Amino acid sequence: MILLDTHVWIWWVHDDPMPRDLKELLEETHEALAVSAISCWEIAKLIELGRLDLPRDVGEWLELALEPSDVSLIPLTPEIAVESTQLPGDFHRDPADQIIVATSLVHGFSLATCDEKIRDYPCVRLFGEVMMIHDG
Repeated sequence: MILLDTHVWIWWVHDDPMPRDLKELLEETHEALAVSAISCWEIAKLIELGRLDLPRDVGEWLELALEPSDVSLIPLTPEIAVESTQLPGDFHRDPADQIIVATSLVHGFSLATCDEKIRDYPCVRLFGEVMMIHDG
C-alpha cells in the first residue's frame, strides 16, 4: 500500500499539477492508496489558517474525497501515536508529519511525498526512487 502525504492527496483528488514523475508512478501502480487520518485534521487546519482553499466546505470535501474512493483512510491508533514520539534518528517536530511517517513505518507502507524534510529522513521508505521536484 502507498500512503499519500497530505499535499499529494489534495493534488490527487483535484487532479492538480504535481511532479510529473510522481503522477505517472501513482497512475501506473497496482498498489492501493491510503491516507492517514491526521491528513483530515491537517486539511481542516490549513483551511482554518487561510492557507488552503477548497471548492466546497471542508467536511463535505473530506467526505467526497473518501467516499467512493480508491484511497483508504488509515486510523490513528495508539501504536502510531507512540511511534510518532519515538521515531528513530533525527526528525523534525511537525506533529502531522510525525504521525504520517509513523503510520508509514507501523504499517510498512511506502510514502508518496514531495516534502523535502520527510524525503531527507532516512528511516522512511519513499514511494518511487525518482527525485520529485514540483514542476507544475
